[in-house]
Amino acid sequence: MTLLLKHLAVAFAVALTLAGSAWAVQPDEVLADPALEARARELSRDLRCLVCRNESIDESNADLARDLRVLVRERLVAGDSDSEAMDFIVDRYGEYVLLRPKVNGANWLLWTAGPVMLLLALITAAMYLRGRSRAPQLKEAGLSDAEEARLKELLDE
Repeated sequence: MTLLLKHLAVAFAVALTLAGSAWAVQPDEVLADPALEARARELSRDLRCLVCRNESIDESNADLARDLRVLVRERLVAGDSDSEAMDFIVDRYGEYVLLRPKVNGANWLLWTAGPVMLLLALITAAMYLRGRSRAPQLKEAGLSDAEEARLKELLDE
C-alpha cells in the first residue's frame, strides 16, 4: 500500500508541475476575440517574467507577469500591431524583458562572448597539451651510495 501512495504522490507532483503553465493565464485575462487572444499568447511566450527570470509571462503566476499579460492584451485591443506592442513593452521595461534579445548593438558582444571564450579556452588547452608532450621526460634520480647505505642500515634494524 505504501508503494502505491508513493507512486500516486509522484504522479500528482508531476501533474502539478506540468499543469502550472496552464494555470498562469487567468480566465479574466482571456480576450473574447480568439484571434487577438492567440496573438497575445504568442507575444506572451516571448516576454520574460521579471520576477521568475527564465520563465515567460505566459507560464508565470507572478503578479508582475499578470500585469504584463494584461498590458499586452490592452495594447492589442487598442489596435497596436504585434511589433508596436512589443516595442511599447521593451521601451517601458528594457530589452531584458525579451526572452530572446535582438542581436544588434551592444548585444552583439554578449552573443559572441561565450563562443569566443570557448574557442580561446580550447586553443589554450591545445597549446598546453602540445607543449607538455614536447617537454623532455625527467628521469628519476637513483639513490646515492650514502643514501643506499643509510637505507640498508635502517632496514636491518
